[in-house]
Amino acid sequence: MPTAVPDGAAGMSGSRTEATGSARSFALPRGTGRTAARIAALTACQAASMVGLGLLITGPARGLWPLTAEDTVNEGLEQARTGALTTLSSVASEAGNTLTVITVTLLACLGLLLVPRLPMWRQAVFLAVAVSLQSLVFLAITESVDRHRPDVDRLDASPPTSSYTSGHTGAATAVYAGLAVLALSRIRGPWRRVVAGLLLLLPLLVGLARLYRGMHHPTDVLGGLVNGGLSLLIVGRALLVDRSVAAAPSTDGAPAGRTADERPPGTTTVILNPTVTDESERHELRRTLERHGHREPVFLETTAEDPGAGQAARAVREGAALVVVCGGDGTVRTVADVLAGSGVPLAVVPCGTGNLLARNLGLPLSPVAALEAALGGGPHRLDLAAVEGDGLKATRFTAMAGAGLDAAMMEHTDPRAKAALGWPAYALAGIGTLRTPRMRVTIRLDGSPAFRRTARMVLVANVAAVQGGVTLLPAARPDDGLLDLLVLDPRGPGGWLRAVRTLLRGRATPPRPSTVRTLAAEGEDHDEVPVEFFTFRRAELVFDTPQSRELDGDPVGPGRRLTAEVEPGALTVLLPSREK
Repeated sequence: MPTAVPDGAAGMSGSRTEATGSARSFALPRGTGRTAARIAALTACQAASMVGLGLLITGPARGLWPLTAEDTVNEGLEQARTGALTTLSSVASEAGNTLTVITVTLLACLGLLLVPRLPMWRQAVFLAVAVSLQSLVFLAITESVDRHRPDVDRLDASPPTSSYTSGHTGAATAVYAGLAVLALSRIRGPWRRVVAGLLLLLPLLVGLARLYRGMHHPTDVLGGLVNGGLSLLIVGRALLVDRSVAAAPSTDGAPAGRTADERPPGTTTVILNPTVTDESERHELRRTLERHGHREPVFLETTAEDPGAGQAARAVREGAALVVVCGGDGTVRTVADVLAGSGVPLAVVPCGTGNLLARNLGLPLSPVAALEAALGGGPHRLDLAAVEGDGLKATRFTAMAGAGLDAAMMEHTDPRAKAALGWPAYALAGIGTLRTPRMRVTIRLDGSPAFRRTARMVLVANVAAVQGGVTLLPAARPDDGLLDLLVLDPRGPGGWLRAVRTLLRGRATPPRPSTVRTLAAEGEDHDEVPVEFFTFRRAELVFDTPQSRELDGDPVGPGRRLTAEVEPGALTVLLPSREK
């Protein structure tokens, strides 16, 4: 098992940096070459696609609508010119001028690199590379596609480049939309969307100004928007989403040289998933902890081989007074499984895709805001669910476990789509799994006689709501000493409509125990009920054939058995105070 390295003692797991302050490595971060090659390959595909689209516009498609209507648009804008609009269009056009774009990019990159104590080098590289690649692709396009500018009175001198694509619009999209992406990920509070919205508006204004001034056809402006957007997408996925280039060593002033073995008892341990948290978030979490009196917190990163269990066990063994977990539901589940029964309080910092536990506990979904809320509250005892099955190592889950439709959806969700879209990626995957075959399952609750059901999905839950705020099990509470079971078995369009109506209404009547026993004894199917709810302390589910299974959103492989039992009050979690 790889040894986790505290934050501040080493830049990356598996590497070690001496804390002398006199030696500094100038080697490129790990993964740079591989990422550069991937960006280059995708950029070449981008250039080829844009050139192909340009050749189509100027060739076979030039006589087709809507291309035939472009002259009308340009002529209409020419006739609508006024002195005030011409002045405004000049200002907007300058926002996409080469000198302006270069100046804004340089100033933004310098600002990102000169952030006190926490240079955002990854964000600076993202912006600089995206703007540069957009320009290279633009030059390749204009060399390959020859398109004359609109036959109207042009208000600017015509540059020697082709009308397709709009270089002003493409450059403005790369720089201002790139800044909007950084604003959404870095700015906290209600102003983040306002700032991002204003930045996203700028490329549109530049494109409109270029049309108004007679410099481009509408498809030229559209091509510029697409060109700049593709450059941002390619570079952003490589540097901000996939994070295939290793982060630079942290320089946030943490005490260097201290290892986990040297930390005093009673300290705070932060267990984080490095694929969903970066150095700036780590710095903000450290500052938040120190504001609340948690001095010199020790940061431990999870790895693919050890997603949190080893780090949590080490924290308990070495006397941690508080464990903070930063990650998605899978990381939270792994850490909670180890902390169960230890009495060590846990603070949940949601950094994943679903964040089911955090949502159901009423925690903010902003990592820093969630930590602030938890540290400002107090300890609460929550239930956990012990679960086991064939081919499944005994473990625990915090939110939900299931088999059938939901588990198949988890299996078919592309990790890259999750990183790019968040929880809506599950909904997209769910469309392809709606035809998952119906299963037959034998259910035994709390030692009562077993009964049979057919189902599209069975869901064992400790909480009520799923992604998007949809309440699937309205009676479920994480601190009531009980678990809840949902059996979903709609048949035909009418059955699906009834099921959706029941779930949206947030209530249903569970069958009486006598009804369950009668159905089981007579061997009948419960065909008329698309949604059923049950409450229990222990459930045994046996499927006739192997079914897909999941725990807290993580697929755990198919099997024919799933047993879940509540462990009341097994986990201590810091939650916001309910007194306002």
